[in-house]
Amino acid sequence: MAKHRVAVIGRTGKGNYGHGLDVVWKEFASKIEIVAVADESEAGGKAAAARTGAPAVYTDYHKMLRDERPQIVSVAPRWLDAHHDMAIACAEAGASIFLEKPMARSLEEADRMVAACERSHVKLAIAHQMRLSPIVLDVRERIRRGEIGQVLEMRARGKEDARAGGEDLMVLGTHVFDLMRLFAGDPQWCFGHVAAQGHEMSAGDVRDGAEGIGPLAGDRLAALYTFPGNVYGYFASQLNDDKSGLRWGIDFYGSRGILQLRAGMDPAVFRLASNTWTADKAPWQPVPPPPGSATGQQAANARLVADLIEAIEQDRQPRSSGYDGRWALEMILAVYRSQRTGGRVKLPLEDRRHPLVV
Repeated sequence: MAKHRVAVIGRTGKGNYGHGLDVVWKEFASKIEIVAVADESEAGGKAAAARTGAPAVYTDYHKMLRDERPQIVSVAPRWLDAHHDMAIACAEAGASIFLEKPMARSLEEADRMVAACERSHVKLAIAHQMRLSPIVLDVRERIRRGEIGQVLEMRARGKEDARAGGEDLMVLGTHVFDLMRLFAGDPQWCFGHVAAQGHEMSAGDVRDGAEGIGPLAGDRLAALYTFPGNVYGYFASQLNDDKSGLRWGIDFYGSRGILQLRAGMDPAVFRLASNTWTADKAPWQPVPPPPGSATGQQAANARLVADLIEAIEQDRQPRSSGYDGRWALEMILAVYRSQRTGGRVKLPLEDRRHPLVV
């Protein structure tokens, strides 16, 4: 089988190349050929070419797409403000996409990105690395086997560092919301609350987020979701005196115990076998990853890329697809929609406009 032609779009100084979305392709020399890098910074593009082995460097990604005709493109910048335009340009050029998270700034953007991929019959994979993590999939199997009994609720938090509140919701929340859906299915509705500097969020609290994120608000927020099977899901992030970020993750509460997942490229998992959710009967125990699990950022990205290549060859959706990325964004923006309306909101959201600008 001919090798897939792969290109990389980066943006030095404006999200760079994300979390290794440029160098991951080195793991697939037998399946792909890196043909070019595009970066509006000429120096940044040359540096990326040296890292990836790309023979050509462009400062205009549109010209790169026309001239090189890649079949797969890493849209790598961490900043969100260009994701929409870059992804649609790739789709219209007939290239499948490996996209840094979060997917987009608004549901309107995400909808257009998905539609462009559907029209061109290309695949869109989102860099939600934990979705394919061996230990995350092991936890899902443990839950399916009933190891903690009937799942009653999921409790998730952001990193709650200097980004606590709205930025945390967007940047780190996207991962845990994606995991909620992986474990429990599509959420049915959301009830959210957002506060800023000790008062209810108002229009005056809306600000432009860092790194091209778009409108944000709040330094303290919480949300409740319902999932099929009478499972509740919670998310919270608030500014506090612990900036370690070590609470970031999701805990699964069951009728016979708890499985605690701390997020990261290599998630850590702990189990408490107690129907009272206290360590009175048995202590917390670490859950080791499956034997032979590869670790680190490169391995986490490689699992997503291997799946994307297989999805292209088998003509199926990636296991971390654009539809999944859009759902995570749906759950994020539902928090603001609920705050603005003062009540619970049904998911998917009917109004696709950003709730902080309407």
